[in-house]
Amino acid sequence: MLAFRETGPSGGVPVVLLHALGSKAGTWDDFGARLDRRVVAVDLPGHGDSAHVESYSLDAMADGVAELLGEEADLVGHSMGGRVAVLLAQRLPGRVRRLVVEDTPPPPLEALEPLAPAQEPSEPLPFDWRLIDPIMTELRTPDPAWWERLGVITAPTLLISGGPSSHVGRESLERMCGLIPDCRLVVVEDAGHRVHGSRPEEFAAVAGEFLGPA
Repeated sequence: MLAFRETGPSGGVPVVLLHALGSKAGTWDDFGARLDRRVVAVDLPGHGDSAHVESYSLDAMADGVAELLGEEADLVGHSMGGRVAVLLAQRLPGRVRRLVVEDTPPPPLEALEPLAPAQEPSEPLPFDWRLIDPIMTELRTPDPAWWERLGVITAPTLLISGGPSSHVGRESLERMCGLIPDCRLVVVEDAGHRVHGSRPEEFAAVAGEFLGPA
């Protein structure tokens, strides 16, 4: 079972928030407070107050979040959390009402150079360092089936880019947007990778308007 924090009014369709690799539910405190909605901010496996597990994968993370979802939810995911959110929208199209994907790199079209293995840190981290290698490998591995499954997403989808100062290329997001049936891309210029942190008001205005009321 994943740890999560729930805030806002009870009832209505919840907004489920999924953080990036190395982050935790608290990264969404400001954004959640700006929504007049029931908000469920999740600690993904190996992060925050959720358990450290034997093995890590995006599919397993999606499985854990799926157990938290009710009959219907809006999903917001940043980076790694965005990939998890997309997996859920592909798997459970009838249960994801709206989808916001913040500066999330889609799978590359060609294999990338492997990264050096992560070294065990000398000081404790706020997340399980063992998840770095499997998750980064998965994020950087081509996955043609993932691209093909974008077409099954039924939720209206908003992609948010941090602009040229982010390492996530706009071209890949434009390609992704073109394959999701109901999708638009908004660029928050010079926001960088963590748009909700560097431009909280702009992020909340764009994402909040898109999500709408419960």
